Amino acid sequence: MKINIKDGSEYFKGLLLLIRKDRIISDPEVFMMKRLGKILGFEEKFCLNAILEILENKYIIDSVPVFSSKELAIKFIKDGFSLALSDKKMHPVEEEWLRLTAHINAIDINKFLEHREISTKNKEIFRRMEFDDFVVCSS
Repeated sequence: MKINIKDGSEYFKGLLLLIRKDRIISDPEVFMMKRLGKILGFEEKFCLNAILEILENKYIIDSVPVFSSKELAIKFIKDGFSLALSDKKMHPVEEEWLRLTAHINAIDINKFLEHREISTKNKEIFRRMEFDDFVVCSS
C-alpha cells in the first residue's frame, strides 16, 4: 500500500502514543516500533529516541491519529491491537485509545470488534504486520 509522509508520521506517532498508554514499554513493542520506523524511512536513532522517551515526553500531544483513508485507519487498528497485545495483555486504556481512533476515523464499531476478536485469538506476536506492505511516497 502506498502511504504518504503525513500518514506515515501519523501512523508512527499514533502507535507511539498507544505504547505509552499503559506506562510500560516492552521489548516486543520496541522491536515492532523500530521495524515500523525503518519501513517508513525514519532514521534508526530518531526512532529509538522517540520510543525510549515517549513516557516522559510531555511535548507530544495525546491526539488521536486521523488518516486519509479508512483502509489505512483499519490497518492502524489491526497493528494497534498487535502492538497492545505484544506483551500478552491489553490494558483497558490501550483498547479505549484504539476504539476512539476507530470512531474518529469513521470505522464501524462492529468492524472494530471483529478486529479485536481476531487479534486476541492470534497468539503470534511477530506475525506479519499490516505496515509490512507500506511503500512511502512523497504525495
